[in-house]
Amino acid sequence: MNHWRLLFITFLTVSSNYGQVGNPKMEPLLPGNLDQWKVPEKNIWWSLQDSVLIARNDSDKVGSILWTKKEYTDFVIELDFKFGTGTVDSGIFMRGDTERDVQIQIGISGSLKRDMTGSPYVPGLGYPVEAEGVSGLLEVDKWNTLRAMARGDSYRVWLNGTEILQYSLDSANPQGPIGLQLHPGNEMTIHFKNIRVADMK
Repeated sequence: MNHWRLLFITFLTVSSNYGQVGNPKMEPLLPGNLDQWKVPEKNIWWSLQDSVLIARNDSDKVGSILWTKKEYTDFVIELDFKFGTGTVDSGIFMRGDTERDVQIQIGISGSLKRDMTGSPYVPGLGYPVEAEGVSGLLEVDKWNTLRAMARGDSYRVWLNGTEILQYSLDSANPQGPIGLQLHPGNEMTIHFKNIRVADMK
């Protein structure tokens, strides 16, 4: 096999992998309404304003999780987030909230009292690893883009286009809904927009 043919085959292989993992076809989860989400009864926490989803604690600081109606196995979710007021403690539940599920943190960890954006929280394990390079990427007063992928037992996270985490959880929950968290106990708001997902099963 000549040199140029080998280079061409290598290019096709890399491009194919990038297309499947790095740039999948994304579908909107927030197309100007909450039809794809299970809005909690007597909802006072989640509201839409000009296609921006706003999560806000009530006066009793009661938390809430906004779940997708659909359950996912292997997928990529991408969203833009912006910190609002108060101590922001939020995150993305990747496949439900069982003890074998991973939540990707956004904002201040209630247990560690510091920013853990992009790091995985696992019930019973806490934060088994910490995302790398977040302080140099996170724009505290601006919109940020977070992408998180679940494939089998493996998880990957990107912040503003840079990969910050690879993590594997043995016997991870194989299927479940995606959830956005509004942590209880805080006075806080957080904004989300351009929420989109690619089903990779």
